[in-house]
Amino acid sequence: MTEMPRASTPTPDSVRSHILEAENRELKGELKAMKKDMAHMSGSLVRHVKSKLKMQLKPAPKGARRRGDIVRVVFGDTHGAKINQAAASAFLGDVKRLDPHEIIMLGDHIDCGGFLAQHHVMGFVAETATSYEDDVAAANHFIDALQKAAPKATIKYIEGNHDRRIETWAVTQTLRHQRDAEMLRRAFAPEYLLHLKERGIKYYRQSEFYDGLPVPGTIKLGKCFFWHGTSSAKHTTAANIAKVAGNIVFGHVHRAQSLSIRPVATGEIGAWCPGCLCELAPLWQHTNPNDWTHGYGVQLIATSENFLHLNIPIIEGASLLMPLTTRIVK
Repeated sequence: MTEMPRASTPTPDSVRSHILEAENRELKGELKAMKKDMAHMSGSLVRHVKSKLKMQLKPAPKGARRRGDIVRVVFGDTHGAKINQAAASAFLGDVKRLDPHEIIMLGDHIDCGGFLAQHHVMGFVAETATSYEDDVAAANHFIDALQKAAPKATIKYIEGNHDRRIETWAVTQTLRHQRDAEMLRRAFAPEYLLHLKERGIKYYRQSEFYDGLPVPGTIKLGKCFFWHGTSSAKHTTAANIAKVAGNIVFGHVHRAQSLSIRPVATGEIGAWCPGCLCELAPLWQHTNPNDWTHGYGVQLIATSENFLHLNIPIIEGASLLMPLTTRIVK
């Protein structure tokens, strides 16, 4: 009789090996399933994020503005016959493209040099080349071009210290006789020779109060004050913001500056001077180099009256505002 082969008795090591192989197969299956689930979740997450980004970053149509938003252009110190033609041309080109709702002229758009230069000693023959008549003609020509570039804009003209010289001259010539001084002012002041009323441009005199404010020659639009300027300090933005304790835009010093602070009582406020559009080296400065700069300001104002103020520099007769914005939006 043939003897049947006897089944081998499993050893402890072989039992452990079988158990480990089974566990490995199970783990591999679980890992494979987890990878599949993670890939699916990752794909869904990526698609979700992409859809959100696409929704949030969809660019607005070119030229579109939200209803109620305002574009305001602010500039000062063209100084009549002393205007810098290249800087003025660059500025007017930007104004035409910006198509602003409002324009604020910060003053000194007539130089009133020559016989009206009461606190500048005439020391050079060349300074006698232009007359007040030249001043007025140049300022009228510039305002004509400004209104042509922005036909829909509301324009406000804040009187500067140079514009005011006519009134000072009128008072002096009439020995302080009020009615005679007013007659001379109406005959010769920039307000009248620039035909501002006929143009629809509001003129704000330095001798009158506006908007219920305690300082003459100052106006307030939304959350920002505007005046020609009083300080000629090196850090004039700090001097102006300290006096106003609010957002303030001013001219007078001919150099671009900006400052933001955050007092406890008001929150964040700023002061800005956009520069000037006149000659940068007048002869009355003699051989003293200055730090004057060409430029203007743009304010983008939301319906909440919160705003972004940008000082736009004009360097060697060229503004980079439009080339830069075209590249960013494109």
